[in-house]
Amino acid sequence: MSGRLDEFFRRVAALQRDGQPFVIATVVARRPPVSAHLGDRAIVLADGRMEGFVGGACSREIVRRQALEALAARRGRLVSIRPDAKERSADAEHVTVPMTCASEGAVDVYVEPVLNARRLVIAGATPVADALMRLGRSLQYDVVRVVDARETNDVEAAAAPLDVPVITLDALAGRLAGLPPDTAAVVASQGHYDDEALERLLRAGVPYVGFVASRKRGATVLGLLQERGVPNVTAVRNPAGLDLGARTPPEVALSVLAEIVQWRPAEGLAAEAASAAVLPPAAAAPATAIDPVCGMDVDVATATHTAELDGRTWYFCCGHCRAAFLKEPDRYRPRAS
Repeated sequence: MSGRLDEFFRRVAALQRDGQPFVIATVVARRPPVSAHLGDRAIVLADGRMEGFVGGACSREIVRRQALEALAARRGRLVSIRPDAKERSADAEHVTVPMTCASEGAVDVYVEPVLNARRLVIAGATPVADALMRLGRSLQYDVVRVVDARETNDVEAAAAPLDVPVITLDALAGRLAGLPPDTAAVVASQGHYDDEALERLLRAGVPYVGFVASRKRGATVLGLLQERGVPNVTAVRNPAGLDLGARTPPEVALSVLAEIVQWRPAEGLAAEAASAAVLPPAAAAPATAIDPVCGMDVDVATATHTAELDGRTWYFCCGHCRAAFLKEPDRYRPRAS
């Protein structure tokens, strides 16, 4: 990926067409001696695979880990790799990581997550559902309308100009397979098929489910679902939306979307927990070991520098660390204990 720009952008476009989350890592500053050059870039996939070049073995593993953390947090960050840094320091946008390998150079890499648009599923053919669709598209959400088969023609006329697909209630379960963990769904059918839509959404494990109904009606419908053994009924937000004093359908839609914007399941979580919440199972960070010399995380599956000692396999980020460990193992073993 460090080669021709046209090849790089074709690969980015292909990943976006496939709906895959990934991170673009770009070298934005360097202090020789380092092997990376300004503008070198790589793509880090959600399963930890890296395509491209942003530096040698030490920098590569640091960038891989930082990219996965940025993907989990859904936020870009500048990663500064420095030989004179005593310990890692971080804020929301800038992370400094010690470089303890042989190189005395330094490098700054910007890692930027590329994620799909947030999915918003709206069930109902009502004024509130229409307003939710329009407002959701203005927020660049990936909106899907769900209606009874008899309502399809009525809804498609308004949905088509906004490039919003319309599916029937019977097709909803199939459409929910493999949804991103930040998917939100709102049921606003005004009693026509509230319980059916809610049951399908809850059984599919949709993380946010809002129900536009009065508290009295909401209690009745949710009680019915509990009697059926539907999971996660207590997680349904009813009445959906923040209390803004909304009266008109557009105002109700605004209050609901405000609550969805406020609801960010990955924000504020620790990197490991966030990775599990945001990424699909295949995207979990690879198993790692700690380099006993420099303290770096080393990907066990791809490690090329290892040593057998005391009946244990030791993993290193580079040959320099391996040589230092084998020369003075008693000095470094306590760090990894």
